[in-house]
Parts: sequence; structure tokens; C-alpha cells
Amino acid sequence: MKLGVLETGAPPEALAPRFGDYPQMFRRLLGEGFDWVSYDVQHGPGPDRPEDADAWIVTGSSAGVYDGDAWIGRLMDFLRAARGRTRLIGICFGHQAMAEAFGGKVVKSPKGWGVGLHTYRVMAREPWMDAAPTLSVPASHQDQVVEPPPGARVVAASDFTPFGMLDYGPDAVSLQLHPEFEPAYAEALIENRRASRFDDAQADAAVASLQRPNDNARVAEWLKRFLAGPTLG
Repeated sequence: MKLGVLETGAPPEALAPRFGDYPQMFRRLLGEGFDWVSYDVQHGPGPDRPEDADAWIVTGSSAGVYDGDAWIGRLMDFLRAARGRTRLIGICFGHQAMAEAFGGKVVKSPKGWGVGLHTYRVMAREPWMDAAPTLSVPASHQDQVVEPPPGARVVAASDFTPFGMLDYGPDAVSLQLHPEFEPAYAEALIENRRASRFDDAQADAAVASLQRPNDNARVAEWLKRFLAGPTLG
């Protein structure tokens, strides 16, 4: 399977030498059993057509889907064109971009930042999931989906993030959390943003939460089974 990464952002420059970029993080998460290709859609041209890969992952970004930048509009157009023709996975900003592109609504949440290890309740079970009642995965976001698109099903949620994981049928799924963030990177990212985005109490609590067991590997298996699903069309 050819798996494409639509790179919509990058880790802070100070962290990239140690942890790599987002495509590298997804390769570590999902493994080398794919023919990987990536496009920096924030700074360069994207793929010519959805069929340039069998499936696409839309990464996280410091941008907001409501910013109005030209590259975000092009990404939305691509997602709408790709719907039903290839599989789509959205992570954090990618989750929000898919929701907005397909008719939902995203805002900068008045709840503030969600950071550290967040736990979602499983609300609906898809064929590619196992029987786990919850999933705990690092979070790093302020924007949130506040209205899911028509037909989207809430798969997992928390009180803080009521639309945290959405399923669109056999071709698309998205998650607000970051299964590609290893705990060491999630902690380093919090420390990089301490004071500029969080106060010490929030940062300390978020770092402490990352010491708990996470479900990154479980979510990776879910996503691999989703990618291996029946042929579309």
C-alpha cells in the first residue's frame, strides 16, 4: 500500500533533530510495511490527484483551519476530492480539517489548551477496533470540532473534547489526539511551550500525566486495520 502524508506543520526547530519530523513520527508509529510518500502542503505543492496514494494521513499543525491561508483552502479542496476515492486519516489539525471540509465547524475553544495524556471513552465500535472501553493518548490542541459533519459518527470522546474521534464510513476516520507523539516528545513539546502557552501548574500536570501508560500502540493497530479494509468503490 502506498501511504501518503500531507504534512501541514512541523515540530519546533529545537526538537526536530532529536525527534524528527511528522512523517518520520508516523513511520515509527505505523511501521515500514508501507510505500511512504510525503508532501509539505503548507509550503509547497501537494499531490496532483487523490489516487497518487492509496491512503492519506493529514498531520497536525500550529495553523487553524479558519485562518484563511491559500494552502488550507487547497487542502480542503483535496480532501473533498479524495473522499470515497482513497482512505483518509486525520490527526489533530487533520481531524479538524476533515471536519471543516466535510461540513462541520471548528473553533478556537474557550476551554483553552488540552495537553498531556487525555483519555477518551469509546462511544461506538468500528470493525477495525478492539474491545477496549477507553483510549489514552497524548493531546496538544486548543482548537476543537464543535459541530461534526453530517453523517459523521462519534467514535470516542471526553467531556473536554466531545467530538474527539470521528468515523465517516469505510473511507475516512479522524482523531484529535496524537498517537504519533511518543511520551518523550510530548513532554519536550510541553517544556518548549511552557510559559508561552501554559502556566507552570498546567504544564506540570500535563508532564506528570505522560508517565501513565498510553494507548499509542493500540491506536496504531486500529489505524493499520482501517487501512487494510475492503477495497473502496
